[in-house]
Amino acid sequence: MNLTELQKRLLAVARRNPPGDAVPYRFERRIMARLGEAPQPAIWLAWSRALWLGAAACTLVAICAGVWAPATRDDNGTSFSEGIEQTIMASSDDLDSAW
Repeated sequence: MNLTELQKRLLAVARRNPPGDAVPYRFERRIMARLGEAPQPAIWLAWSRALWLGAAACTLVAICAGVWAPATRDDNGTSFSEGIEQTIMASSDDLDSAW
């Protein structure tokens, strides 16, 4: 269909049917006033929810690691916590020789 022909037909129909007085008084002003009163999105609320969910996830991971780690033993018979302690202490002994 030709768009210019369609446009001409629609304009002709609109000219034959002028708008009535059925529109309430100051309708546009009331609608625009309500649009201005629309609540703003709570950015800080979204951030706080995301951070609390992250904190909950980290807490859950820490609890699971705390329950699982002491029960784990490697081939030498040392537990995970003992192995971490030995690793940290070994690296502190190397600091004296580096300087």
